[in-house]
Amino acid sequence: MSRRARISPAEAGLPDGGARRRTPGLRREEVAVLAGVGVSWYQWLEQGRDITVSGQVLDAVGRVLKLTSAERRHLYALAGLNPPALEVAPADRDMCDGLQRLIEAWMPFPAHIMDAYWNTVMYNDAAALVLGMRPEIVQNCLIAFFTDPLYRARAADWEGNARKVVAQFRAACTERPGDEGFRAVVEEARELSPEFAELWEQRDIRPGGQLKKQMEHPAVGALHIETTQLRVPARPDLVIVLHTPLPDTGTAEKLEWLASPEGRRGQMYPVAG
Repeated sequence: MSRRARISPAEAGLPDGGARRRTPGLRREEVAVLAGVGVSWYQWLEQGRDITVSGQVLDAVGRVLKLTSAERRHLYALAGLNPPALEVAPADRDMCDGLQRLIEAWMPFPAHIMDAYWNTVMYNDAAALVLGMRPEIVQNCLIAFFTDPLYRARAADWEGNARKVVAQFRAACTERPGDEGFRAVVEEARELSPEFAELWEQRDIRPGGQLKKQMEHPAVGALHIETTQLRVPARPDLVIVLHTPLPDTGTAEKLEWLASPEGRRGQMYPVAG
């Protein structure tokens, strides 16, 4: 009822009715007609009666009431249906500037942001220095994991983490069944990496969360880090990946040195062993 009250007849493409209207917004019968449902049925829907509801009908009502993606999901939940995926609201599309500031503030520790398909969106300098993220490689974190020789050379337990990475990507795929974007990434990874193809057929599923890894950097030696995936509810299409040094490993100090002017010079002009 509150959503119906905020939509004027003019916004819905109807004459406003002038003085005949006692309350602002749309009448129940107007919403029913515009959504293509029966007036009585719509009244029962507002009253929360035990009626059969389909997602298609709820979408029609949502369009008439100009519901946001979050409101549409809430409507599905109220009706006892599985809610659709949350879409990015236009007002939240400019959040990338703030997310860029976030990963820059994470320096000297590596951080990057990827989209739902694990395509690289942005990364900080530490991610380039430690993980080897750079413009000339494939800009997809899954494919780069299997195809970038620099990353593979630095990963101390690449084989052990490969199975977990594939399982996490399959879990991401299950959030959007039938999505062609995921299918395209999987097909490309299959073509480029027999190891990925073999692991993918094992159909393991592991939720994205934390993953401990050890990197061997040529300038500072062993780095022990913990990778954490974070989601921002307003930007469900993005995943923030923060790499945190594990305590009592000396990793934090090594990362600070790598990001320092001295460390950067040392990597440009390494001392011969």
